[in-house]
Amino acid sequence: MYGYEQSVNPGSGGPVPGPDAMAGSMGGGYPDPAPAYPEPSPPSLADAVRAFTTGSMSAEDFQAVFATSKVYCPRGENPGFLALHDTQQPVIPMFSSLKELRRYAGKESKYFVITGAEVLDLLPTGYGFVIDIDGQHRMVFDAKAVEQMVEFTMRRMYG
Repeated sequence: MYGYEQSVNPGSGGPVPGPDAMAGSMGGGYPDPAPAYPEPSPPSLADAVRAFTTGSMSAEDFQAVFATSKVYCPRGENPGFLALHDTQQPVIPMFSSLKELRRYAGKESKYFVITGAEVLDLLPTGYGFVIDIDGQHRMVFDAKAVEQMVEFTMRRMYG
């Protein structure tokens, strides 16, 4: 019988409810039914980069995906972001996937993973960032664009 252990309760001679007998919120020991239509999964950061750079995703939608996505960042011996200073403004290289990071920094490179929202919170003032610097759909955000992303996120969170 589904949801019951096949052991006998010594006092009643009947089955003893197993640990999953009350699983689900419908009660009666039956699991919740599967939704009629599964929720679509959000696009990956790589998909969002591709869509945004080709014009098929709005800046607001891109930022929503970026904020919740994992971002792969190369690291040195000391904690913190590694910056490129041979650009007009210093930028931090970041990657949408470990594959993209390895293409840029090599197979044995050290890295850390944070969310896009954490990037916006931790990025030093005056720095921009570049996503997938060696990728087909590289994106560069200068310091001004980063400030605008932070302002947008604050308005969205706090009104």
